[in-house]
Amino acid sequence: MAETDGVENFRKEEFYNAEKLEKLKYHYREILKLLGEDPEREGLVKTPERVAKAMGFLMQGYEQDPAEIILSARFREEYKQMVIVKDIELYSMCEHHMMPFYGKAHVAYIPNGYITGLSKIARVVETYARRLQVQERLTVQIRDCIQKALSPMGVAVVIEASHTCMQMRGVQKQNSATTTSAFTGVFLSQMQTREEFIHLIGSKLR
Repeated sequence: MAETDGVENFRKEEFYNAEKLEKLKYHYREILKLLGEDPEREGLVKTPERVAKAMGFLMQGYEQDPAEIILSARFREEYKQMVIVKDIELYSMCEHHMMPFYGKAHVAYIPNGYITGLSKIARVVETYARRLQVQERLTVQIRDCIQKALSPMGVAVVIEASHTCMQMRGVQKQNSATTTSAFTGVFLSQMQTREEFIHLIGSKLR
């Protein structure tokens, strides 16, 4: 389903699965009632639809194949030094409370005959992030996808993120950050290689 915004001099097209959108709208309307709100009042009339569309966008990673993203731009190349893509912004949803967590990913690999387009690394991060997640699993999924698709000599992934489920509820620690890492190949077996990676991204970590 395509919808357009009729504001003069502005046209926006958005595509949604009509059946899924209607089901989500219904459930969000019921949630508003359970919270004690009136979904018929002016400010909330379109809220179920807006939230349904927002969730469709935030969860679009379920409809994408990250391995195919890598393979769509895999090139033979004899370069065998470290490739690092730093400061990849990520926004995801914690599966425990369905509240956002956000931060940056730093990804490196050492090619073994094949490289991929740099933007594809960022797209892999984005695809896995746009699902219900825990940071630990997200880190490992990114690592394993690149390892499987490119068969490099090693992959390294570090993610640093802030979790609103810790900032806005529970312990309410606004300045907390969580760092996770995952390695394969030479990043595990060669301390010097791993330390080089950590050094090169070190200034980006808290």
